[in-house]
Amino acid sequence: MPEREKYRITVTPKVAYLPEQSDESAGRYVFSYTITITNNGQIAAQLISRHWIITDANRSSQEVRGLGVVGEQPLLKPGDSFEYTSGTAISTPVGTMRGTYQMVAEDGHQFDAEIPEFVLSMPRILH
Repeated sequence: MPEREKYRITVTPKVAYLPEQSDESAGRYVFSYTITITNNGQIAAQLISRHWIITDANRSSQEVRGLGVVGEQPLLKPGDSFEYTSGTAISTPVGTMRGTYQMVAEDGHQFDAEIPEFVLSMPRILH
């Protein structure tokens, strides 16, 4: 069986702007993001760590690395999903996030699950 079918993780983001935590006059725009991680592969895999690249509209990037997500290292069996919510702040009303989750399958195979780039945007900024 092809490796990509055996180790297949899907990452689905949803974003919300948090005006009550933002300070537009100070250039602080805060967003929450809810991530759903689904194991569409054929073998259980555990999320070990994360690597995010957060970029604002000025092309200023910050990288975030760490163990697990929200203090957890979930083990996803085939067909399982794990959802969590976190947040970030950037200095412009629009930006992007992308990255990878470092996974270890039950058979010891290590692989990265891609987090597709998604947009952080204040309401009514982008059409």
